[in-house]
Amino acid sequence: MGMGMCLPCLGGAADDVVETPDPVTADSFDYKSFFSKVGLSSKSADDIKKAFAIIDQDKSGFIEEDELKLFLQNFSASARVLTDKETKAFMKAGDTDGDGKIGADEFAALVKS
Repeated sequence: MGMGMCLPCLGGAADDVVETPDPVTADSFDYKSFFSKVGLSSKSADDIKKAFAIIDQDKSGFIEEDELKLFLQNFSASARVLTDKETKAFMKAGDTDGDGKIGADEFAALVKS
């Protein structure tokens, strides 16, 4: 898999996980469950780095909040955006050094958590 790979290639079950929720399940995104369902948590460190590179849209070396909000769309183009509450919870879980963004090592640790 080259750098041009798509994230659906990593998982396969992404379409089942990223559909727009009904109002009852809004704010229901669970990153641990998602990583497990799409198979990312069982991927190699190299594959996780490739996934990080795709999610890091601006190639800054970090996943910022705006990129995190669009996280699911990296797995399925028709996916919903994360709610503000989901985005902030996801950022809080991944941003272990408190700098307001998720680095590659932080992302890898989050995926494997």
